[in-house]
This record gives sequence, structure tokens and C-alpha cells, in this order.
Amino acid sequence: MFKKGTKLYSILTGSCPKCHEESMFKNKNPYILSKALSMHENCSNCNTKYKIEPSFFYGSMYVSYPVGIAFATTAFFISFFIFNASIHVIFISIILTLIVFMPIILRLSRNIWINFFMSYDKSLAKK
Repeated sequence: MFKKGTKLYSILTGSCPKCHEESMFKNKNPYILSKALSMHENCSNCNTKYKIEPSFFYGSMYVSYPVGIAFATTAFFISFFIFNASIHVIFISIILTLIVFMPIILRLSRNIWINFFMSYDKSLAKK
């Protein structure tokens, strides 16, 4: 399920969707906010161009909404069912979760978006 060659592998690792060999992002740490979305132009292994067309990653904004909802829902369930928190604490935990995980949500959204349009090619992977 999480093996090289699956879309889930590419999405969760941020690797090239074609060869799964290189990270698409210049810096692996999403919490360096000035470089959180800084991406390579092409994969150094298979030369896949990540930006298929100008403004390609604007589409990832549509993906970021359900990804953010998933994080917020998880924060709600943990706060409500595990900690039995009040509605005010639940609200604050959801807001804090979305703020803290914002760079990860943004990167996951880009990874999901590009994986809609590209698929793994075993012949491009390093031997």
C-alpha cells in the first residue's frame, strides 16, 4: 500500500510522480515557511517537468480544502471523544491544528494535485 510505485508513496513522500526518486521540493522541511512551496523545475532523475502549464498548482487550492477538512475533523474527534473537551476548547484545537499543519496541508495538496495528472513509470526508476 505504501510501496514505491504507488500514488500514495508519491503523495506522502513528495517524490517525483513519474520515477519516485527525487523530492519535488527544494527543502524537505515544510516548516521553513519562506521555502515551503519552493519546488524544483524538473526531476533530476527523469527530467519530468513539474509545472505542466503556467499556474498549474492553482488547482491544488481545490484539493487543500478537503485535506484541511480532514485535519480539522481529526482534531475535532480527538478533542471531543478522547479529551471530552468543551466546545470552546474544541474550536481552539481545530484552529491551532489548521495553523500548525498549514505547510503540510499545502504540500500534500500539491502532491495530490500533480498525482492526478501523472503516473509512475517503472522504466524511469533507478535500477
